[in-house]
Amino acid sequence: MNKLLIIDGMNLVRRIHAAQPNESDVSGLKERVNGACRKLLKFHAPTHVTIVWDGDAISWRKALYEDYKKGRKPMPQALADGLNDIKTYLAEHQIHSIDAESEADDVIATLATKLANTDGEAIIVSTDKGFSQLNHPHIKQWDHFNQTYLTVEDMEQKLGVEHSQLIDYLALAGDSGNKIPGVPGIGPKSAVELLRIYRSLANIYNSIDKVGSKQAKKLQEGKQMARLSYKLVQLRTDMPLSVNLKQFRIEKPDPA
Repeated sequence: MNKLLIIDGMNLVRRIHAAQPNESDVSGLKERVNGACRKLLKFHAPTHVTIVWDGDAISWRKALYEDYKKGRKPMPQALADGLNDIKTYLAEHQIHSIDAESEADDVIATLATKLANTDGEAIIVSTDKGFSQLNHPHIKQWDHFNQTYLTVEDMEQKLGVEHSQLIDYLALAGDSGNKIPGVPGIGPKSAVELLRIYRSLANIYNSIDKVGSKQAKKLQEGKQMARLSYKLVQLRTDMPLSVNLKQFRIEKPDPA
Protein backbone atom coordinates (compact mmCIF):
# COMPACT_ATOMS: atom_id res chain seq x y z
CA MET A 1 0.00 0.00 0.00
CA ASN A 2 1.21 3.50 -0.85
CA LYS A 3 1.58 5.58 2.29
CA LEU A 4 2.02 9.31 1.74
CA LEU A 5 3.21 11.67 4.44
CA ILE A 6 1.87 15.15 3.63
CA ILE A 7 3.53 17.91 5.64
CA ASP A 8 1.79 21.26 6.03
CA GLY A 9 4.89 23.35 5.35
CA MET A 10 4.10 26.68 6.95
CA ASN A 11 2.32 25.04 9.90
CA LEU A 12 5.53 23.15 10.69
CA VAL A 13 8.12 25.80 9.85
CA ARG A 14 6.47 28.77 11.53
CA ARG A 15 6.10 26.82 14.77
CA ILE A 16 9.74 25.75 14.68
CA HIS A 17 10.84 29.30 13.82
CA ALA A 18 8.68 30.82 16.56
CA ALA A 19 10.60 28.80 19.14
CA GLN A 20 13.72 30.77 18.31
CA PRO A 21 14.45 33.71 20.63
CA ASN A 22 15.29 36.03 17.71
CA GLU A 23 12.85 35.97 14.80
CA SER A 24 15.37 37.66 12.49
CA ASP A 25 17.81 34.78 12.99
CA VAL A 26 17.13 31.88 10.65
CA SER A 27 20.57 30.34 10.86
CA GLY A 28 20.23 26.63 11.47
CA LEU A 29 16.50 26.69 10.73
CA LYS A 30 16.73 24.48 7.65
CA GLU A 31 18.61 21.89 9.69
CA ARG A 32 15.98 21.97 12.44
CA VAL A 33 13.16 21.63 9.92
CA ASN A 34 14.96 18.73 8.25
CA GLY A 35 15.53 17.16 11.67
CA ALA A 36 11.78 17.34 12.36
CA CYS A 37 11.10 15.74 8.97
CA ARG A 38 13.59 12.95 9.64
CA LYS A 39 11.79 12.23 12.90
CA LEU A 40 8.47 12.11 11.05
CA LEU A 41 9.85 9.73 8.44
CA LYS A 42 11.32 7.43 11.05
CA PHE A 43 8.10 7.26 13.07
CA HIS A 44 5.57 6.92 10.24
CA ALA A 45 7.72 4.97 7.75
CA PRO A 46 5.90 6.24 4.63
CA THR A 47 6.57 5.09 1.07
CA HIS A 48 6.21 8.69 -0.16
CA VAL A 49 6.59 12.16 1.34
CA THR A 50 5.92 15.74 0.27
CA ILE A 51 5.76 19.14 1.93
CA VAL A 52 3.10 21.57 0.72
CA TRP A 53 3.55 25.35 0.87
CA ASP A 54 1.15 28.28 0.66
CA GLY A 55 1.37 30.42 -2.47
CA ASP A 56 0.96 34.17 -2.98
CA ALA A 57 -2.18 34.19 -5.14
CA ILE A 58 -5.45 35.43 -3.65
CA SER A 59 -7.40 32.39 -2.51
CA TRP A 60 -11.01 31.71 -3.44
CA ARG A 61 -11.86 32.29 0.22
CA LYS A 62 -10.30 35.74 0.21
CA ALA A 63 -12.09 36.55 -3.03
CA LEU A 64 -15.37 35.45 -1.44
CA TYR A 65 -14.78 37.28 1.85
CA GLU A 66 -12.27 40.12 1.93
CA ASP A 67 -11.71 39.94 5.69
CA TYR A 68 -10.68 36.27 5.58
CA LYS A 69 -7.52 35.89 7.72
CA LYS A 70 -7.47 39.67 8.18
CA GLY A 71 -5.13 40.82 10.94
CA ARG A 72 -3.14 37.59 11.04
CA LYS A 73 0.47 38.25 12.00
CA PRO A 74 2.56 38.38 8.81
CA MET A 75 5.44 36.01 8.26
CA PRO A 76 8.71 37.45 9.62
CA GLN A 77 10.72 38.83 6.70
CA ALA A 78 13.80 36.79 7.56
CA LEU A 79 11.74 33.61 7.37
CA ALA A 80 10.11 34.64 4.09
CA ASP A 81 13.56 35.34 2.62
CA GLY A 82 14.83 31.96 3.81
CA LEU A 83 12.01 29.73 2.54
CA ASN A 84 13.61 28.90 -0.81
CA ASP A 85 16.77 27.83 0.97
CA ILE A 86 14.71 25.55 3.24
CA LYS A 87 12.89 24.01 0.25
CA THR A 88 16.17 23.37 -1.60
CA TYR A 89 17.75 21.81 1.48
CA LEU A 90 14.76 19.53 2.06
CA ALA A 91 14.75 18.45 -1.60
CA GLU A 92 18.39 17.44 -1.21
CA HIS A 93 17.18 15.12 1.55
CA GLN A 94 14.35 13.53 -0.50
CA ILE A 95 11.55 15.79 0.75
CA HIS A 96 10.19 17.50 -2.35
CA SER A 97 7.84 20.45 -2.26
CA ILE A 98 4.49 21.23 -3.80
CA ASP A 99 3.85 24.97 -4.08
CA ALA A 100 0.14 25.77 -3.94
CA GLU A 101 -1.09 28.76 -5.91
CA SER A 102 -2.73 30.15 -2.79
CA GLU A 103 -3.65 28.10 0.28
CA ALA A 104 -1.91 24.80 0.95
CA ASP A 105 -4.94 23.38 2.82
CA ASP A 106 -6.98 22.59 -0.29
CA VAL A 107 -4.00 21.01 -2.05
CA ILE A 108 -3.30 18.86 1.03
CA ALA A 109 -6.97 17.85 1.24
CA THR A 110 -7.04 16.97 -2.46
CA LEU A 111 -3.84 14.90 -2.25
CA ALA A 112 -5.04 13.00 0.81
CA THR A 113 -8.49 12.34 -0.61
CA LYS A 114 -7.23 11.15 -4.00
CA LEU A 115 -4.81 8.75 -2.36
CA ALA A 116 -7.35 7.43 0.15
CA ASN A 117 -9.87 6.85 -2.63
CA THR A 118 -7.36 4.69 -4.51
CA ASP A 119 -6.64 2.44 -1.53
CA GLY A 120 -3.63 4.39 -0.32
CA GLU A 121 -3.05 5.91 3.09
CA ALA A 122 -2.39 9.59 3.82
CA ILE A 123 -0.97 11.08 7.00
CA ILE A 124 -1.34 14.85 7.23
CA VAL A 125 1.18 16.55 9.50
CA SER A 126 -0.57 19.68 10.77
CA THR A 127 -2.22 21.14 13.85
CA ASP A 128 -5.03 22.70 11.76
CA LYS A 129 -8.38 21.42 13.08
CA GLY A 130 -9.99 21.96 9.67
CA PHE A 131 -8.47 18.73 8.39
CA SER A 132 -10.69 16.76 10.75
CA GLN A 133 -13.52 17.20 8.24
CA LEU A 134 -11.71 14.70 5.97
CA ASN A 135 -13.40 11.77 7.62
CA HIS A 136 -11.88 8.75 5.88
CA PRO A 137 -10.43 5.60 7.46
CA HIS A 138 -7.28 5.98 5.32
CA ILE A 139 -6.63 9.62 6.25
CA LYS A 140 -4.93 10.40 9.56
CA GLN A 141 -3.69 13.64 11.08
CA TRP A 142 -0.54 13.91 13.16
CA ASP A 143 0.39 16.72 15.56
CA HIS A 144 4.20 16.76 15.41
CA PHE A 145 4.58 19.13 18.33
CA ASN A 146 2.54 17.06 20.75
CA GLN A 147 3.54 13.75 19.16
CA THR A 148 -0.01 12.50 18.87
CA TYR A 149 -2.72 11.74 16.33
CA LEU A 150 -5.57 14.22 16.15
CA THR A 151 -8.66 12.06 15.97
CA VAL A 152 -12.32 12.67 15.21
CA GLU A 153 -13.10 11.62 18.80
CA ASP A 154 -10.72 14.27 20.15
CA MET A 155 -12.37 16.92 18.01
CA GLU A 156 -15.86 15.87 19.11
CA GLN A 157 -14.87 15.95 22.77
CA LYS A 158 -13.10 19.30 22.50
CA LEU A 159 -15.85 21.13 20.62
CA GLY A 160 -18.85 19.25 21.97
CA VAL A 161 -20.33 18.40 18.57
CA GLU A 162 -20.38 15.31 16.38
CA HIS A 163 -18.01 15.05 13.44
CA SER A 164 -20.86 15.45 10.94
CA GLN A 165 -21.72 18.78 12.61
CA LEU A 166 -18.26 20.36 12.40
CA ILE A 167 -18.95 22.56 9.37
CA ASP A 168 -22.36 23.57 10.76
CA TYR A 169 -20.70 24.42 14.09
CA LEU A 170 -18.07 26.64 12.45
CA ALA A 171 -20.74 28.29 10.29
CA LEU A 172 -22.52 29.31 13.50
CA ALA A 173 -19.63 30.00 15.89
CA GLY A 174 -17.05 31.13 13.33
CA ASP A 175 -13.33 30.50 13.41
CA SER A 176 -11.39 33.35 15.02
CA GLY A 177 -8.01 32.04 13.81
CA ASN A 178 -9.05 32.50 10.18
CA LYS A 179 -11.40 35.43 10.83
CA ILE A 180 -14.40 33.44 9.62
CA PRO A 181 -17.32 35.41 11.08
CA GLY A 182 -20.04 32.89 11.87
CA VAL A 183 -23.29 34.36 13.15
CA PRO A 184 -22.73 37.54 15.20
CA GLY A 185 -23.84 36.92 18.78
CA ILE A 186 -23.82 33.11 18.48
CA GLY A 187 -20.77 31.81 20.33
CA PRO A 188 -19.42 28.28 20.75
CA LYS A 189 -21.76 27.37 23.64
CA SER A 190 -24.86 28.57 21.80
CA ALA A 191 -23.77 26.79 18.62
CA VAL A 192 -23.30 23.50 20.50
CA GLU A 193 -26.70 23.80 22.18
CA LEU A 194 -28.49 24.65 18.94
CA LEU A 195 -26.90 21.70 17.16
CA ARG A 196 -27.71 19.41 20.06
CA ILE A 197 -31.39 20.26 19.67
CA TYR A 198 -31.77 20.75 15.92
CA ARG A 199 -28.85 18.60 14.64
CA SER A 200 -27.88 20.73 11.60
CA LEU A 201 -27.65 24.30 10.34
CA ALA A 202 -30.43 23.65 7.82
CA ASN A 203 -32.74 22.30 10.55
CA ILE A 204 -32.03 25.31 12.76
CA TYR A 205 -33.19 27.71 10.05
CA ASN A 206 -36.11 25.49 9.09
CA SER A 207 -37.21 25.52 12.76
CA ILE A 208 -36.44 29.17 13.45
CA ASP A 209 -39.95 29.75 14.85
CA LYS A 210 -39.16 27.27 17.64
CA VAL A 211 -35.90 28.96 18.68
CA GLY A 212 -35.95 31.49 21.52
CA SER A 213 -36.71 35.01 20.34
CA LYS A 214 -33.29 36.51 21.15
CA GLN A 215 -31.37 33.77 19.38
CA ALA A 216 -33.86 33.66 16.52
CA LYS A 217 -33.28 37.38 15.90
CA LYS A 218 -29.50 36.88 15.80
CA LEU A 219 -29.87 33.90 13.50
CA GLN A 220 -32.16 35.76 11.11
CA GLU A 221 -29.90 38.79 10.99
CA GLY A 222 -26.83 36.60 10.54
CA LYS A 223 -28.26 34.21 7.97
CA GLN A 224 -26.06 35.47 5.13
CA MET A 225 -22.97 35.29 7.33
CA ALA A 226 -23.87 31.71 8.27
CA ARG A 227 -24.13 30.76 4.59
CA LEU A 228 -20.85 32.53 3.81
CA SER A 229 -19.04 30.92 6.74
CA TYR A 230 -20.38 27.48 5.75
CA LYS A 231 -18.66 27.88 2.39
CA LEU A 232 -15.42 29.34 3.79
CA VAL A 233 -14.70 26.53 6.27
CA GLN A 234 -15.05 23.70 3.75
CA LEU A 235 -11.92 22.17 2.29
CA ARG A 236 -11.79 21.64 -1.45
CA THR A 237 -10.78 18.15 -2.51
CA ASP A 238 -10.87 18.75 -6.26
CA MET A 239 -7.89 21.02 -6.83
CA PRO A 240 -6.05 20.47 -10.13
CA LEU A 241 -2.68 18.89 -9.34
CA SER A 242 0.12 18.64 -11.89
CA VAL A 243 2.08 16.10 -9.87
CA ASN A 244 2.66 12.36 -9.93
CA LEU A 245 2.99 10.23 -6.82
CA LYS A 246 6.22 8.77 -8.21
CA GLN A 247 7.86 12.17 -7.70
CA PHE A 248 7.60 11.75 -3.95
CA ARG A 249 8.74 8.16 -3.49
CA ILE A 250 11.42 7.64 -0.87
CA GLU A 251 14.09 5.77 -2.83
CA LYS A 252 16.61 5.02 -0.12
CA PRO A 253 17.25 5.76 3.54
CA ASP A 254 18.67 9.20 4.19
CA PRO A 255 21.39 9.13 6.84
CA ALA A 256 21.06 12.84 7.57
